[in-house]
Amino acid sequence: MTLSDVTIRKAKPGIKPTGSGEQTDKPYKMGDSGGLYLEVAPAGGKWWRLKYRFGGKEKRLSLGTYPDTGLADAREKRDAARKLLAAGVDPGEQRKAAKAAGEERAANSFEVVAREWHAKQSATWVELHASRIMLRLENDVFPWLGTRPIADVTAKELLATVNRIVDRGAVESAHRVLQNCGQVLRYAIATGRAERNPVADLRGALPPVKQTHLAAIVDPVAIGGLLRAMDAYNGSLVTKCALMLAPLVFVRPGELRQAEWAEFDLDGAQWNIRAEKMKMREPHLVPLSPQAVAILRELHPLTGRGRYVFPSARSPQRPMSNNAVLSALRRMGYATDEMSGHGFRAMARTVLDEVLHFRPDYIEHQLAHAVKDPNGRAYNRTAHLAERRKMMAAWADYLDTLKVGGNVVPMTRKAS
Repeated sequence: MTLSDVTIRKAKPGIKPTGSGEQTDKPYKMGDSGGLYLEVAPAGGKWWRLKYRFGGKEKRLSLGTYPDTGLADAREKRDAARKLLAAGVDPGEQRKAAKAAGEERAANSFEVVAREWHAKQSATWVELHASRIMLRLENDVFPWLGTRPIADVTAKELLATVNRIVDRGAVESAHRVLQNCGQVLRYAIATGRAERNPVADLRGALPPVKQTHLAAIVDPVAIGGLLRAMDAYNGSLVTKCALMLAPLVFVRPGELRQAEWAEFDLDGAQWNIRAEKMKMREPHLVPLSPQAVAILRELHPLTGRGRYVFPSARSPQRPMSNNAVLSALRRMGYATDEMSGHGFRAMARTVLDEVLHFRPDYIEHQLAHAVKDPNGRAYNRTAHLAERRKMMAAWADYLDTLKVGGNVVPMTRKAS
């Protein structure tokens, strides 16, 4: 006798459906056909089960609960299971395999693999660089591709994802995100979780990035005006000292704001920056001019007991904000297209070469760029140290001349 929706609804827990009203504290079964039956638990739950034999053994397969799974649905699942049996497949084992495959796909989702890649790579990255990459992934990739099995991600999906960034006008960010996705996919291939990198199919698919240079003042007369404005800055002493030191050392903004007192030898007039703080992951030595040492000695009574030379105004346990120097420049009246925190590097690079005529390799090395000797070997941090000390002292003296409005050496372009 087969079941009906009416008999199933009338079935009550603890009372056998025999018409006798016999009570029981155990589950009882209501049979349908083809091995399908409904198990009614004493607590009231109703479970669909399929009884079948495979390999000479009797087995059970759960097909859902009533009423979420109705009679028609249960019979449909039974028929699908019996088709597997007819094909020589155990439906219970097939379900286990499908579940395991689903768990594996979830374990190899784009987000899981990306976070694993990031954790391995970030050990060799500057903290700010690592956090920027993760922020890009979390904001612009994971919401759309995070749950996708990385092996199934297509070029079409990647393009749709980065085009959302293009549509908001951030073309350069779109290129960076696509580059990061390519790195994640290459890692997936290397670890056996993907077979190809669809990013390669998107070459030329994004609009080109318009090349822009970070704003920098390189005209000597204008540099003099900037230095006088910095000298007259009436903000906090910490920010003012950072402003005044920036052109004298011309390190990257992040390297300046994260400067620690333990890195400075003021008597020896040098600043040793650890490799993990540097973009190129190599230790860097900055010779300090007398002017730079004087600024640091003035600041030392205020912040010298703490870790950071330029601590945050909110907590001495953190360095100053990314935008502290930039905000000070804006308060002084310098617009975004006039001067940036990074612009002190371009200022030094241009004037040291075209006005003071120092050797380009001395300048590039002091900028912590990759510089090789004639034999192709990378210079170490002390290469040409004596010459660089002279260069940094001459640069500081030249800036002093500009600040007081002294004679300005005209810029001269080298013949190409």
